[in-house]
Amino acid sequence: MPRLIGVLVTGLLLNACVSQKQYDDLWSQKAALEVSNTQYSDKLSQTAMKVDSLETALASLSQDHSSANDQLASLNNQYKDLLANNDEINQEYLAQQQRIVELEKILEEKEKAVNELKGKVSNALLNFKENDLTVEIKNGKVYVSLAEQLLFGSGSIKVDQKGIQAIRQLAEVLNDNPDINIVVEGHTDNVPVSKTGPYMKDNWDLSVMRATSIVNILKEAGVQPQRITASGKGEYAPVTSNEADDGRRKNRRTEIILTPQ
Repeated sequence: MPRLIGVLVTGLLLNACVSQKQYDDLWSQKAALEVSNTQYSDKLSQTAMKVDSLETALASLSQDHSSANDQLASLNNQYKDLLANNDEINQEYLAQQQRIVELEKILEEKEKAVNELKGKVSNALLNFKENDLTVEIKNGKVYVSLAEQLLFGSGSIKVDQKGIQAIRQLAEVLNDNPDINIVVEGHTDNVPVSKTGPYMKDNWDLSVMRATSIVNILKEAGVQPQRITASGKGEYAPVTSNEADDGRRKNRRTEIILTPQ
């Protein structure tokens, strides 16, 4: 552009006679146009740079927008999965709550049955002394603990008459409540048996045979044998120390464990 203006001015000077003032004005206009042209050129360059920057930013935003759309789609899928899982969890929670209610009802009914059974057994054995037998609830079961002095002589497996009476009175309650499972469990102290033979070699044998003797009395009193289990633990489940006579006396016992079905 400056070159073109110079050519035009030169042409005018060559083809026409101009005054010095006109000549100076033309060169002033030329100089002003060159300055203006430089300014426009700079602005054009700046504008081009801004366009490049905006295009770069637009490309980046477009990429970010695409990434954001992908993330949004992923989040939507996760949200749907969470809703589905939440529904499933709610169903499981409601089912568990219902099961808890059912179990609480069962436990309440069992607790009621155990308490009623304890009352019946206690009433049936009221005529016996407290140091001869005890009736208590442990672990949802009724434990009737019969002392050796009520049932057996020392080292014997034959039940005394007073013990037979107690077991028969207990059998009446058991016959009236056929939904009760019965475990007869023999126990001894840690003093070795004084009499041994082919069928009794130690305290464990003694405890089992004593339990079996009581089972036979229950059977004779009409209790169904299918409901009864005989077992013995010998000296291995003491209720107290065997160091003193009183402790050994308490450990020599037979427990009849009653469990409502």
